[in-house]
Amino acid sequence: MTQTIIITGAGSGIGQSTAQHFLKAGWRVGLIGRRADALEETAAGQPDALALPCDVTAEDQVEAAFGRAVAAWGRLDAVFNNAGVSIQGKIIDEIQVADWRRLIDINLTGSFIIAREAFARMRAQDPQGGRIINNGSVSAYVPRWGSAAYTASKHAITGLTRSVSLDGRPFSIACGQIDIGNALTPMAAKMTKGMPQADGEIRAEPVMDVANVARSVLHMASLPLEANVQFMTVTATNMPYIGRG
Repeated sequence: MTQTIIITGAGSGIGQSTAQHFLKAGWRVGLIGRRADALEETAAGQPDALALPCDVTAEDQVEAAFGRAVAAWGRLDAVFNNAGVSIQGKIIDEIQVADWRRLIDINLTGSFIIAREAFARMRAQDPQGGRIINNGSVSAYVPRWGSAAYTASKHAITGLTRSVSLDGRPFSIACGQIDIGNALTPMAAKMTKGMPQADGEIRAEPVMDVANVARSVLHMASLPLEANVQFMTVTATNMPYIGRG
């Protein structure tokens, strides 16, 4: 039977690359994002791609999107919980509370809503089970300068991953997390020009092809449910990460 996955943030960057890799591997792929035109660009007319425009922070829209996918496919095998945003690097007293709230709403609450809906669908289907893969970040372990909001959201994703992994055991629902460092996407292009470092300098940082992330997520999703990659870290080899140095 053809396997199925829903990918959030599928209109660009990591989500787009991952969706395209899954389609090439023969999966049926649901594409979630706010911009229908970007999702159609990712789908590129492929019959196994299903565009599901919605806002991950709106639970009614998420429920409807998942409903469309399950109605079309019959079951849901996997979800890549990928949608997220960042804000300009600033020390904590310069971060606006409104910017904090927006980032947390998308990165954390949106991830919770997606995981909640995926879990419910996987628990209810027969046979039970499936896999949820959360997109963390190396910031879930080691912060960048000026990243209080983003780093807090990604530490919280780790807590969500651990909790869902535990809650899913009775229902054959596996949950893992991929933590990514310096994958070259439009959002990360600034890294090639210069990023603030902990010592106050601005330096360009090494990056890696985003396809490395897509292949890693495909590996995680392709395992039998008896096996789980709980945490995987994929980074540009020479980027500042260990100790951010």
